[in-house]
Amino acid sequence: MSETPQIPRPVPRPEDDITAEFWQHCNRDELRFQRCTDCGTWRHLPRVMCAQCASTEWEWALSSGRGRLFSWTVTHRSPHPAFRGEVPFVVGIIEMEEGVRMLCRIREIAPEDLALDLPLEVGFERANDETSLPFFRPAQEADSSD
Repeated sequence: MSETPQIPRPVPRPEDDITAEFWQHCNRDELRFQRCTDCGTWRHLPRVMCAQCASTEWEWALSSGRGRLFSWTVTHRSPHPAFRGEVPFVVGIIEMEEGVRMLCRIREIAPEDLALDLPLEVGFERANDETSLPFFRPAQEADSSD
């Protein structure tokens, strides 16, 4: 009897240079969002123009990596064959300290332990040799020696 071949997980395929830059930062295990250099507004998903002031001037700024759970869903039926062994899994909307919201997997917590405003922090996992994907997990307690 032969083993079932492992189906590779789908990975992001950036459609433009700006989106590609976001994933390049993730591949270095850095969560960065665009920040307007004219008005300071953070934004995600990446785009050319600031929705606040219409400036086309921006930078990739390092995120704190911390946020709170805004909403979530528990997936019980795999949307892709590569995820069959991972159900149930959680996908949530995380409201980042910078004010942007991000849709992402949530790990290291049972679905029944999730709660609105749960403090979360980013982590990264290798999807393959070239791709690192962000995920969120419950935040560690802050070091009291700070």
